Parts: sequence; structure tokens; C-alpha cells
Amino acid sequence: MSSASSSRPLGFGIIGVGMIADFHAQAIAHTHGGRLVGAATRNPENVRAFAQKHQVPFTTTSVDELVARPDIDVVCITTPSGAHLEPALAAVRAGKHVVVEKPIEITTERADALLRAADAAGVRVTPIFQARFTEGAQTIKAAIDAGRFGRLVLASAYVKWHRSREYYTGWKGTLALDGGGALINQAIHAIDLLQWFAGLPAEVFCWTTRRVYDHIEAEDTASAALKFAHGGLGTIEATTATQPGWARRIELCGEHGSVVLDGDHIARWEFTRAEPGDDAVRARKDAAALGSGASAPNAISFEGHRRQIQDLIDAVRENRPVAIDGHEARKAVALIRGLYASAEKGMPVKL
Repeated sequence: MSSASSSRPLGFGIIGVGMIADFHAQAIAHTHGGRLVGAATRNPENVRAFAQKHQVPFTTTSVDELVARPDIDVVCITTPSGAHLEPALAAVRAGKHVVVEKPIEITTERADALLRAADAAGVRVTPIFQARFTEGAQTIKAAIDAGRFGRLVLASAYVKWHRSREYYTGWKGTLALDGGGALINQAIHAIDLLQWFAGLPAEVFCWTTRRVYDHIEAEDTASAALKFAHGGLGTIEATTATQPGWARRIELCGEHGSVVLDGDHIARWEFTRAEPGDDAVRARKDAAALGSGASAPNAISFEGHRRQIQDLIDAVRENRPVAIDGHEARKAVALIRGLYASAEKGMPVKL
């Protein structure tokens, strides 16, 4: 298990230097107690360019060489989604903690292989689900835990985004490396929030289609009905084929109150029993909104990544669990695989 002396920053390495790696690098640079030490990818020109951009002292085309470095304590996995497992396992076997971009992997079987190895090695795995670190999401979660909604009646997530036709080049929209389309790549943050708030559905019925981008393998549009174990119902809608692209929306409606989370902002906060602080919640704007990425994948802030990576640094220093661990990340993958199974079979699927 990797442990760093409290007298020096935790050293970070990044494997994979595509667009999202830039957000990891910026986030690490703005943490307290973290330092980007190295980067690895198969293309030497790409890793050199990344290193120059972010002042990374060590580069390599070898994953094994990166994870073997004693000054690297944490490895960020920013490869394509279906290629997370192998470099993550290399990091875990070298005793490093791991930060994995969403989804943790594209199947529950591959996610489980990583989690078994990490548990056996005693290292932390944290998936990037930065939407949970916003003030709006945490305020809603606290209200749920306090029982303010009573019985949840409807719990739904809507992700009506835009991606250009050119976006779907390379591995995007492929089944082997993206694992699917709008659900597992774009809607996964909303799906994670929904299951964090309302629990995993017990049963789902889903339809998927390629409504506009018929040149990709995966879906560009999906719609699903949900039945929760507690008796509530819900809906998931997801697409990348609409213009101009709206912020994701979560709606939670219960017997004693209802809320709407529009992007990172609480747009509606209405309960039959008022409590001190309700007016402040309704008046609040999240000063550090993370950006929705609704119209472009890079239209987000690195602040969400910074908050989550900072939590990992603090967790290592304080010898405590991370706020979101790999087992928690598996839930969104399990739900999405259930949605895909339902769409393929044309029938409801129990999770």
C-alpha cells in the first residue's frame, strides 16, 4: 500500500493524455498536498506535449515504468473507458492509490476485477463523480437523509445534450471502448446522482436508438422507466443528439416536498414543512458551479476534479475512506448495464 511521508506532497502520475487528462493535471496543480510527477501514454510525442503543457518532470510510454516510481503515490487513469482496468491493475499491484475517470469500467465484471485487486492490496480507488461534490447535490442528499421528502414518489434524471458528429471519431460511441453511448458516457453523472439520492432501481425498462448519429455503434438517445425497491417510480432520458444542449436535470418528488437540481443549481426547493435555511437554499447560487458540458465536453471547470482529488489526498493523510469509493462507482455501471440489457431484450430487467 502506497503511503507518503506527511512532509512531502503526494506524488501523482497520469496514464492517458487525452482531453480529460488536462482537467486532472489542472486539478492536481490546485490541490493542497498533491504534485504531478509523471505521465504515460503509448505515443511519445503526445506525452511530451502533455508534459510541456503541464510542467510534468517525468514521461514514459511504459505503464509499468510509471507505476514503479517510488515518488508516485496515486495514479490517475484517463484512458478510454473500456481500457481502465489494465493500467489500474498495474497501479494497484504496485501499491498505488487510483483515481479513475468515469465510468470506473464499462462492465460490472471488469469493475469487480479492479475492486477485488484494490481491496486485496489495501489501496484506495476513487471514481470521478464530481457532481456529488457540489453544494446543491450535497444539500439535497442531506435533506433526503433527514427524511424531509417522506416517501419518494418520483425520482428522475434528464440529460438532453449535444455532441457534434465529429465528436464521434476514434473510440467515442464504440461498444468496445466507450461501452455504449449517451447513457454510459454523458448521462452517467446524472444516473450516479439519481441512485445516490433515491437508491438503485429494482427494475428497469429501457429503449435505445440512434436517432441522429447512425454512424456510431452505440445509442445517441435512450429513455427508461424505473421501479425502485421502496415503491417509487422514475424516468431516465438521455441523448447527445439535440440542439443546443441543456444542463442535466434531476427531479425528486415526495409526499412532503420536491426539488429540482438544474445542473449544479437547486432550481426548486419546496417542502410542506418549512425549516430554517430554506429561503437561503432557494436564494443561493453555486459560486463554484462546475459547468454542465451540455453542449461541449470540455465546457466544464476542473474544480470538481480538484475537490474530489483533494478528498483523496486528505483521506490518505488522515487514514480514512474516500468520499466516493470504487464499490459506490460500480452502482452506476450496474444500473446502466441493466438499461442496456433491457433495451436489447425488449423487456423489463431486474437489477
